[in-house]
Amino acid sequence: MTPPERMRALLAEPGFVVMPAVWDGLSAKLAAGAGFRTAFLSGSCVAASRLGGPDLDLVSFAEMFDSFNMVRGAAPDLLVLADGDHGYGNAMNVQRTVRAYGRAGAAAVLIEDKVTPRALTAAGKPCLPREEARMKIRAAVEAAKESGVLILARTDCRPTQGIDEALARIEMYVAEGADILFLDSPADEEEIRRAVAAAAGRPSFAVLSPGAPRETPSRERAAALGLKIGTYPTGLLSPAIAGMKAGLAALAAGEAEAAGALPPAELRATLGYADYDAQARRFVVPG
Repeated sequence: MTPPERMRALLAEPGFVVMPAVWDGLSAKLAAGAGFRTAFLSGSCVAASRLGGPDLDLVSFAEMFDSFNMVRGAAPDLLVLADGDHGYGNAMNVQRTVRAYGRAGAAAVLIEDKVTPRALTAAGKPCLPREEARMKIRAAVEAAKESGVLILARTDCRPTQGIDEALARIEMYVAEGADILFLDSPADEEEIRRAVAAAAGRPSFAVLSPGAPRETPSRERAAALGLKIGTYPTGLLSPAIAGMKAGLAALAAGEAEAAGALPPAELRATLGYADYDAQARRFVVPG
């Protein structure tokens, strides 16, 4: 089965799908090793790892695609939802983005309706007019036919244009053939319920990391509200940053490593030194 076919099968199974957010080979390998079948290549995590900064549309498609290939190479069985952002331009750019991810083995691609380039401020999420957003999703769905990659259609218009407009866009995306729907920044549980209803039986996706100005239900509550997929963009990134800060503090204090550092043998096993040696033995020249 192809990655999109496997993703469709996973979403057809009962139960809530937890989708860790990853950004490179190591995070993807750890997610797969922990038993997760799918992961989100998160633009915010890639921006943090590549730029050391926030997710404010500064990462290019080339950088995201390079990160995708790192993830795919390190964890080839992981079903990856690739963050296609706003498609990196107009509807034709959206098609290029979707086709590239599909050919490279993505299971799904996220496309959103934010304006690009964004205004020179970190505040707010200005969005395209409704019909321009429609054409981007129409272009994405058409391009997805080549590989079968699933399209996740996201609307960011709730904070700036209200819940009724956001729900109208979800209904529009369903009509255009989107496979998964995403209402960003719901204000409360009732808005989540309404978004799930607007998705008309197709899976609904949510960001469930704490800290942002949105309704963030627990995993159990999210499932009860009808959501199907939950991702956690800070779930790996925040502990990773905390661990690096602890390591730096230990070095500054004259220590060799932080108290929470992995034992050397566990670190080598995690990185796969023994696996490398096992594979390499087949190519050793006798004598």
